Amino acid sequence: MDEVLPFTIPARDVRGRMVRLGTSLHEILAAHDYPPVLRRLLGEALVLTTMMGTLLKDEECQLTFQVQAEGGVVDLLICDYRLGELRGYVRHDAERLAALDGRESLQDLFGEKGYLAITFDLAATGKRYQGVVPLEKASLAQVCEAYFAQSEQVPTLIRIGLDVEGERCAAGGLLIQHLPDGEEGRERLHVRMNHPHWEHVAALAGSMTAKELVDPTLGLDDLIWRLFHEEDEVRLLSATSLTRGCRCSAEYYRTVLGRFPAEELDEMRDEAGDILVDCAFCSKVFPIEL
Repeated sequence: MDEVLPFTIPARDVRGRMVRLGTSLHEILAAHDYPPVLRRLLGEALVLTTMMGTLLKDEECQLTFQVQAEGGVVDLLICDYRLGELRGYVRHDAERLAALDGRESLQDLFGEKGYLAITFDLAATGKRYQGVVPLEKASLAQVCEAYFAQSEQVPTLIRIGLDVEGERCAAGGLLIQHLPDGEEGRERLHVRMNHPHWEHVAALAGSMTAKELVDPTLGLDDLIWRLFHEEDEVRLLSATSLTRGCRCSAEYYRTVLGRFPAEELDEMRDEAGDILVDCAFCSKVFPIEL
């Protein structure tokens, strides 16, 4: 089952998220004929997007996870999460990717000037804010840990598991954070990264293996129990079911195109008078009549 399960450990001032993707991941990856390295890259990004998206207090909010590069073999990776719906896409140069001959570091894929932008669209206020961090780590998960430490001043540990190369398609993730005032946190001028509560919980969570995160015989609550069963209290919050959720439709595109002046719309039309809109997320072309 595709879902994310939030939890807290009140005595340790820790909150966490455990996620498992299956059907939704398969549907997103199947939209394009991605090579194995990009299936793993996008799978990791989707898990991170889900865990970070569910950290937002208002469920109507949207989180967008976007990696861009100048002149990289991969020049764009984008995912977003909103209301339990996920979507994602990777744009790349197939010939240059093949020429890498097995080299798969973030720097190999994105070049030396890649960066991750995390954008939060807040439904309650209509405001948007963004954090940007360079791709100077070995994995996207480590880049996100650096983002939280630098931009949010929140000690964070992330573990990812992927099984996307065979017939089965699965991904899982664990995210834990130390917040001095629990789930809500507080404004902080300085955070001690070596707080004893955090060191204790991070040591336990760090023992989680990639194999466990994608094991279909282990439920998310089972995994949390394995890690933290010696704690006085672990609170499991309401789980959220996850689905692939591309928001493309002919009606949506008519609304968007309706904002363009008539002369620009005429330039977009094909010989039949239609405007063809290509959705990269789901690999569909929509002929729009206006």
